Amino acid sequence: MKAAKTFAVAGTLIMFLTLLYGFIEGDFFKEGSLLFSMVWGKVSLIDVYIGFFLFSAWVLYREEKLMTSALWILSIMVLGNLITCLYATIALYNSGEDYKRFWLGKHHQS
Repeated sequence: MKAAKTFAVAGTLIMFLTLLYGFIEGDFFKEGSLLFSMVWGKVSLIDVYIGFFLFSAWVLYREEKLMTSALWILSIMVLGNLITCLYATIALYNSGEDYKRFWLGKHHQS
């Protein structure tokens, strides 16, 4: 569990710093329109969003409240893997060192 927590926290920090760098140094709209004009830009976007939808299905499955799930999923769609890493970090720390609770959330039987 310690390795998973370390990985999730590291991913959260790396994604935060990477996004911060991108917004400070880059031009989101100019560079984004260039990226999306290329075939591999479109392929990459589809790949990323398929992953977001898959991760979002897990969030929807494990959360108790639909509104909580909806807010996490909206955040994932907007801020990407920063939020997936943050969600996994929080779920790991709330799991009480129990991997079943981590994976199953509300479906975990105590």
